[in-house]
Amino acid sequence: MADYKSQVWRVNVREQTLNREDVPQTWSRLGGRGLLARILLDEVDAMCDPLGSGNKLIFAPGLLVGHMLSSTDRISVGGKSPLTGGIKEANAGGRTGLHMAYMGIHALIIEDQPKEDGYWVLHLSLNGAKWEKADDLAGVGVYETAPKLLEKYGDKVAIALIGPGGEMRMKSAGIQNLDKDKIPSRIAARGGLGAVMGSKGLKAIVFDNAGGQKPPIVEPEAFKVAQKDYTKSVMDHPQSVTYRDYGTAAMTQLTQQFAGIPAHNFSRGTFDKVENVGGEALREFTLTRGKPSDPSHACMAGCTIKCSNVFGGEDGKVIVSPLEYETIGLMGTNLDIDSLDAIGRLNWHVNDLGLDSIEVGGALGVAAEAGLMKWGSEEDALKLIDEIRKGTELGRVLGDGAVTVGRKYNVERVPAVKGQAMSAYEPRSIKGTGVTYATTPQGADHTCGLTIRAKVNHLDPDVQIEVSRNAQLNMAGYDTIGACIFAGFGYAATPDGVVKRLLKARYGWNDLSDNILQELGKQTIKMEREFNRRAGFTAKDDRLPEWMTKEAIPENGSVFDVSEELLDHIFDGIE
Repeated sequence: MADYKSQVWRVNVREQTLNREDVPQTWSRLGGRGLLARILLDEVDAMCDPLGSGNKLIFAPGLLVGHMLSSTDRISVGGKSPLTGGIKEANAGGRTGLHMAYMGIHALIIEDQPKEDGYWVLHLSLNGAKWEKADDLAGVGVYETAPKLLEKYGDKVAIALIGPGGEMRMKSAGIQNLDKDKIPSRIAARGGLGAVMGSKGLKAIVFDNAGGQKPPIVEPEAFKVAQKDYTKSVMDHPQSVTYRDYGTAAMTQLTQQFAGIPAHNFSRGTFDKVENVGGEALREFTLTRGKPSDPSHACMAGCTIKCSNVFGGEDGKVIVSPLEYETIGLMGTNLDIDSLDAIGRLNWHVNDLGLDSIEVGGALGVAAEAGLMKWGSEEDALKLIDEIRKGTELGRVLGDGAVTVGRKYNVERVPAVKGQAMSAYEPRSIKGTGVTYATTPQGADHTCGLTIRAKVNHLDPDVQIEVSRNAQLNMAGYDTIGACIFAGFGYAATPDGVVKRLLKARYGWNDLSDNILQELGKQTIKMEREFNRRAGFTAKDDRLPEWMTKEAIPENGSVFDVSEELLDHIFDGIE
């Protein structure tokens, strides 16, 4: 494989040029989230307009992407967030990361802004870049757009695309990626990066890896042994079995037990009809309704966990794929909606618009608080989503997320940090996750350090800092190697430092410490915090909303009472 070359691909959308460059030494040992942070620190003015020419949109596969390690072929997308005003990484499964690795793309950096309005499809292959006008796709949802692109470019390609929400520069817009079945269902959702892609004039990026090859492995036998050990740990882990059977919806009943599920715009921690929307109900529906419903579905090739699903209706037609816990929480229990079919239909429309269902669910919860929809009404929620699709004044407010809705309608109870809506874990009942929401540079995001499985008293404010810090460092490490959050169970359970063994065998790096995962995490978070510091963030931004420190969860009387002093010193020692 002497002809394989890993390079940085730099695209200028104003000049419509592609330059392929050698990987700088300081970027060579980073991938995914860590590489995004390094590039943004090196090349982007942190005070720039996120939707202006100075921001850059970056795609970066993780360090171990390209080998179909179970749950370890994820793509990280990054830039300055129009939602938070700080650094943003959003990652997704699907095909994009694998295709980029086969093409030798260490990072794809998209720069500047087009000279004129309109949308383009950027086709990338080993032969270079082709630009094709996409005005016929402007305003078209992702579910209609993807098949048209596949028909044109062939069904072997990977595609990253935006929906109408990204075209309208909505701050809740994400970037959809094709799954292994060619459905544009894997969204790099959080932080408004779809709006950044829209600002670059790109409707879609097609990755055509024809002629590409698997990245070389320096020590193939050692890699094979480490991969076997890791895969066995994943397959044997009880959590993998749970997620295979119930998907992420398994979290519904678990969070309910902790009074940690978002209900009625985060005013309660339990939901009376939780059994209607939990993992057991979802599995029963998918089994009894038959194909195409499927309770166990892999979003990317080589995944053994298969935590995704295909959720179909009684009529034998797909409602949405996948239906995840976060959407059940934010667009279901948070809105007092107790029907999986209703949540699935709402989810489909939000996906088709290319929006983050967490942010839109948070926005709808605040809208219900403001009297813009009836609690529990699918019909009202659909009407508001239709406002988003039409791009009306109200629709644009909703599409810009929970904080914008709260500001517009003078609602205090807005569950958000750094401008980003909280995911479906109540931080007054699961306080370690509340610490993560407060202190991660990314905004309120459970994937940056979920603590619900930590063996601690989740209501004790004095034991949460270490729990959150450890989770945050691990997750930043996993995001840097390209691993799914659920791959962490397997990596953690594999003896003898399997991340170190895999990286050493893949690259020939002989100087790695046994704690390489947390070292990558420390390096990443340090860079992210520095970018946010340059963007004007201070310790006061590392806080939960004040109302959560005063208004108790009715089920357990708990407020968020982890002290500001503890929050301010969580990362002492890594900076």
